[in-house]
Amino acid sequence: MDPSTGPKLLGFDVILVGSILAGIAALAVLFAIYTAVTIKDPMAKRVKALEGRREELKSGLMTAGTKKRQSLVRKTDTTEKLKDTLGNMKVLQQSQVEVVQQKLAHAGIRNKELAVVVIAARIVLPILLGGTAFLCIFLLDMFPDWGGIKRNGALAAAVFVGYKGPEIYIGNIAKKRSDAIRKGLPDALDLLVICAEAGLTVDAAFNRVAKELGRAYPELGDEFALTAIELSFLNERRKAFNNLAYRVDLDAVKGVVTTMVQTEKYGTPLASALRVLSAEFRNERMMRAEEKAARLPAIMTVPLILFILPVLFIVILGPAACSIADAFSGGAMGG
Repeated sequence: MDPSTGPKLLGFDVILVGSILAGIAALAVLFAIYTAVTIKDPMAKRVKALEGRREELKSGLMTAGTKKRQSLVRKTDTTEKLKDTLGNMKVLQQSQVEVVQQKLAHAGIRNKELAVVVIAARIVLPILLGGTAFLCIFLLDMFPDWGGIKRNGALAAAVFVGYKGPEIYIGNIAKKRSDAIRKGLPDALDLLVICAEAGLTVDAAFNRVAKELGRAYPELGDEFALTAIELSFLNERRKAFNNLAYRVDLDAVKGVVTTMVQTEKYGTPLASALRVLSAEFRNERMMRAEEKAARLPAIMTVPLILFILPVLFIVILGPAACSIADAFSGGAMGG
C-alpha cells in the first residue's frame, strides 16, 4: 500500500501521526517508571551549600573586621569585570543590585555575585534578541507574508522577552519555592513546639526540624538547616532570624521571625507562641483551600460550555437528527 494514499485528517497522515504519538507515550511511560524506581534524596544537593556556609561562619566571615571580611568574600573574575564595566557605563546602582540579590535569595540562589550577571543579562539580551529578530524579519525577510504590524509586534516582543525574561524566570522559581515553604510551615511549627517542650535549644530544634522535614519539604528543610547553622555561629541570634526573613518571601515566615526575636528579647514562652502561630497558619491554609473550592464552579463553566455541552447535544440529538433526515429522504424518494 502506498503511504501517500493512506488515511488523512486535515492534511496529516493519520498513521504517521499515530505512530509519533505512540512513541511519545511509550517514552513517557518509561520515564514515569524510571522516576518511580529511582529514589533521590532531595536534600543531597543542598548539603554542599550548607557545609560551605558552615565553613564560612567558622572562619569568621560574619564576625571579623572589614579587611578580613573583604578577603574572605568569594568573588570571581567574571563578575568583577562585569561590575567594573557596568559601573563605567553608569548603569549599575547599589540599590538595584540589592533588589536583584534579594530576588535571587527568594529563589534559593545564595551567590550574591550573580546579581551583576542578571543585570548584565537584562542589558545584553534585549539587544541580542532584538537584533536577531530584526535580522530575520526585516533584513533576511524570512516571513514575507507578515504585514507591518505583525513584524513590528514580533520585534517588540523579542525585545520585551530579552528585558523581562531573566526577571520572570527568577520570579517563577521564587514563587514555586515560596509555595513549597508555605505548605510545610504549619508542620514545621508543630515540630518546633515539640522540640521546645522537650527542652532542646533553638538551634538544635531548627536542626532537628530540618532533618525530619528535609525529605517531605526540601526547601523548608534547607532554610531551617541554614538557620540552625547561623544560630550556632553568629554572635547575635537576631541576625540569623532576620536572614531567614530575608531569604523567604512569605509574611508567615516574617511573623515566625518576629515571634522568635520577641521571645529571645523578652523571655516569653516559645512553645505557646509557636502553637498559636501554627493554628493560625493551619486555618489560613484551610481558608485558602476553601477559596479554591468555591472558585471551582465558575472556573468549570468555560470548559463545560466549550467541550461537554456540545458533545451531549451531539449524543442526544444526533440519532434523532439522523432519523428525521432518513424519514425526509425516504419520503422524498417515495414521492
